[in-house]
Amino acid sequence: MVGQRYLGHSGLKISEIIYGNWLTHGSQVEKDTAIACIRAALDNGITTFDTADVYANGEAEKVMGEGLAGERRESLVVLTKVYWPTGPKGPNDAGLSRKHIMESIDGSLRRLGMDYVDVYQAHRYDVETPLEETMQAFADVVRAGKAHYIGVSEWTADQIQAAHAMARSLGVQLISNQPQYSMLWRVIEDEVVPMCEQLGMAQIVFSPIAQGVLTGKYLPGQPAPEGSRGTDTKGGANFVKRFTENEDLLERVQLLKPTADELGLTLAQLAVAWILHRRNVAAAIIGASRPEQVVENVKASGVQIPEGMMWRIDEILGDVVVRDPGLTRAGMPQARP
Repeated sequence: MVGQRYLGHSGLKISEIIYGNWLTHGSQVEKDTAIACIRAALDNGITTFDTADVYANGEAEKVMGEGLAGERRESLVVLTKVYWPTGPKGPNDAGLSRKHIMESIDGSLRRLGMDYVDVYQAHRYDVETPLEETMQAFADVVRAGKAHYIGVSEWTADQIQAAHAMARSLGVQLISNQPQYSMLWRVIEDEVVPMCEQLGMAQIVFSPIAQGVLTGKYLPGQPAPEGSRGTDTKGGANFVKRFTENEDLLERVQLLKPTADELGLTLAQLAVAWILHRRNVAAAIIGASRPEQVVENVKASGVQIPEGMMWRIDEILGDVVVRDPGLTRAGMPQARP
């Protein structure tokens, strides 16, 4: 079964593997298959589920809600997010203004079919809204009982520090950051992770398998496998090409196979297990287009990787690893979308 960890310095326990439906439910995957993936997650010990209002413009939240319907709500931890455009994309349909936050939490709860979410997350930093307005709105969402905790996603260390101080002054808990993080993308390590450790926050990691690249299915000099994210014209191909266009990187991923074999793991399981060994990480979010993928990936929970193997992985990947902490800020929207 999947292990449980505290989320930061809070009393909230989450499964160390989280099921998320970014780029799948409501877009890539048919509804019946999506719900089967959720059921597989539940059957294999996952208790924590991540979604967002922007995923398939609300459809992903609806599917998540349907898949979890009938479960004891108190036994689940559900996370969703706000920031990106939703609805008809009017002037106030994006960002972290009080108006958008208050309207978005109600929309998310309606689509999920729930009275509250456990963690409500700012999906990006909003440069057009005063931070005081954003944090006051989040605090009011918590006080209204619509969320228990708050979190952020892909914020810089200084933004996290300022938001944490403001949340504390308002009497609410900012407990998590949700960044992209994998063997290949490690931009949070130098600044964000130390800041979050200092503040008692933890990382909930998305894309631990680097959008599928760390499964080893993308081979040097060969086209992306049919049906993979690399062939998805609805957005998946754009996310994965930063890795698949690098032949040296793809070759080095193949060199990880002996290490995975030695541990009795697939490359995907090795990638998730590696994440769960990193400092300040509470959980890794996995997605799936088939229930079998969920069953396989949860096997990474509880795996012990000797320190020597962790060093070996670093040596194999070498300079193909992206580490520049400035990329968190560089990837941030410079205006509301």
